[in-house]
Amino acid sequence: MGNRAIIKAKGNNRKAVYLHWNGGRDSVEAFLKYCEMRGFRGFETDYGMARFCQIVGNFFGADGLSIGITNNVKSVGDNGVYIVEGWKIVGREGFNGIEQQNYDMTEMLLAIDEAQPKNQQLGDYIIADEVLTETIKTGDIVYMQDLDGTFKKYKVIGVGKDKFVNGTNVVGLPFVDKYGNGDCSNNINNYIRTKTVKKYTNKKELNHRKNQQNWHNKKYR
Repeated sequence: MGNRAIIKAKGNNRKAVYLHWNGGRDSVEAFLKYCEMRGFRGFETDYGMARFCQIVGNFFGADGLSIGITNNVKSVGDNGVYIVEGWKIVGREGFNGIEQQNYDMTEMLLAIDEAQPKNQQLGDYIIADEVLTETIKTGDIVYMQDLDGTFKKYKVIGVGKDKFVNGTNVVGLPFVDKYGNGDCSNNINNYIRTKTVKKYTNKKELNHRKNQQNWHNKKYR
């Protein structure tokens, strides 16, 4: 009895992750997405596979024995095999073609996050608005990843001039007050260099969004 699945990296026929519960596509995609949001190295690396197991094990809690590493990379029934590249499902093997899609992605991400240690949780970052970086202006509050892998809020204090910082022309790139003694525009790590960024939404709106997600005390299988 279970909701089993095998999850393997593309091209890896030596080892995989076995899930006894939460093997449906909605759960697996949420676990993978959460790892991607945390900025972990891809599932195809030993580090990435270990972090995946850590996140899922925390979610299971006392039922953490329902996950393991196996050299069986073939279907064990229920949901078959997921083939993963980076943190995306790129193939399927050994299942009946019917994917489980019972759970909302955001709802699952919030539940996964709540199960992690407090100092590693993503918190409001999960439900914040993702916007084009080119729309960010001075005074906006954005989320940027710190060295510990968590996302913290920083204030945008300017937009880059036509100059090179550590070999990158920063013209038009917003920058924050994250690093630097004095002029933050001289540290490349203060610049938002991604196409999109998560923008902080006021607390009232964030709480409303959380209340819209009926994710507390739910049993996900």
